[in-house]
Amino acid sequence: MLSILVKNLYLSCDPYMRSRMSKSQGSYTPGSPIAGLAVAKVLDSGHSSFKKGDLVWGGTEWEEYSIINAPETLIKIEHTDVPLSYYTGILVGNVNLKLGSYNSRRFKAAPHLSTQEQQFSSQMEQVQNKQIILKDYVNGFPKESDMLITSSTIHLSLPEGSNAVLLKNLYLSCDPYMRGRMSESKGSYVDSFTPGSPIEGLGVAKVVDSTHSNFKKGDLVWGGTRWEEYCIINDPQILFKIQDTDVPLSYYTGILGMPGMTAYVGFYEICAPKKGEYVFVSAAAGAVGQLVGQFAKLSGCYVVGSAGTKEKVDLLKSKFGFDEAFNYKEERDLEAALKRYFPDGIDIYFENVGGKMLEAVLPNMRFNGRISACGMISQYNEQGDGVRNLVHIVTKSLRMQGFIVSHYFPMYPKYMEMIMPLIKQGKICYIEDVVEGLESAPAALVGLFSGRNVGKQVVVVARE
Repeated sequence: MLSILVKNLYLSCDPYMRSRMSKSQGSYTPGSPIAGLAVAKVLDSGHSSFKKGDLVWGGTEWEEYSIINAPETLIKIEHTDVPLSYYTGILVGNVNLKLGSYNSRRFKAAPHLSTQEQQFSSQMEQVQNKQIILKDYVNGFPKESDMLITSSTIHLSLPEGSNAVLLKNLYLSCDPYMRGRMSESKGSYVDSFTPGSPIEGLGVAKVVDSTHSNFKKGDLVWGGTRWEEYCIINDPQILFKIQDTDVPLSYYTGILGMPGMTAYVGFYEICAPKKGEYVFVSAAAGAVGQLVGQFAKLSGCYVVGSAGTKEKVDLLKSKFGFDEAFNYKEERDLEAALKRYFPDGIDIYFENVGGKMLEAVLPNMRFNGRISACGMISQYNEQGDGVRNLVHIVTKSLRMQGFIVSHYFPMYPKYMEMIMPLIKQGKICYIEDVVEGLESAPAALVGLFSGRNVGKQVVVVARE
């Protein structure tokens, strides 16, 4: 991060602040600290221009300590042989300390300001930025109350040399893997969320400003972002530029994004299907499962899916073309149910659930069967039941392989070459479960773990 942490020493009360207390562009955000000018001391710094112990003046917030995400709005104090409080007033401008002369200036007089002061003046304008914050690490099933809807302010321009992009988020993706990031963990393939900070995830966004050579203002992108209306991405390498816009942009949270790549890699790369094979998909009505089933049919396979409601079971057969589907909640004996649908056994199991479902699948696998371990949602919120019959992996010569889809992102162009024509020719059906507004995101995410969503869960932040 290029931020700095400051301890505020002196705050300035200025008449212009009155207008920011009324609703207008650049107004203060009710419920958030007042913003203004101040003198402060740097306590910690991730920015090359500032170090611990530096004294600065510039834009901060009315609190004892502030994190400044745009340190270019601060000016380092070089002269300390005058009262520091002078930098809230008489020294806001050109000062000749030897002669004691003072050239009075206000920030609106930009043509007369130094280059650094002009940059600071141009960045004073801020907009409200709604955010979804994780309150604290979560144990057990997540609740909406584990997340907080709050607001901050953000500059809509980036400082020169920052090598970053400023995004306006349009669509956010709710994905099961995010549950693991809500708990404190070590050694995982992805870091835990930081309590008190916006939740991170995948999304579709529009570039508002860029100082990175690969992106320009107006570009549409998908990739890693944060759950807020606007966000600064300091590592744009995690973003993919969207080239094809004659499909819904929200598709880049699903079929044209990470879930689509997950289905493609897990089925084609891990399982290497052959025509006529028998395929079982658990959690088949989700963002990944609905695609795996259709890929299986396109490959000439027999496919059965499981889901948790009658509506989803009907959807699997009527919309996604599964040969059969069943409600696992209505089956007292999952192993017997699978035997009923696969009397000759299962060649490929696309694993999304784990626990009792995996235990029921193993005895039904055929010799040399393949299991693609995409996820195990039954164990995301609690330890769950152990699998007691793993010996079948040995006796049936099974191959069970997990994978991290981001390791396969170099294959994304190859995937796009395959999937885009299928979409445009109507050979793939794709269903989204869409909610409107960033404030709807906590309920949408929590709903994944009770099976409330039907299809890919998408949050619309803005449609432009």
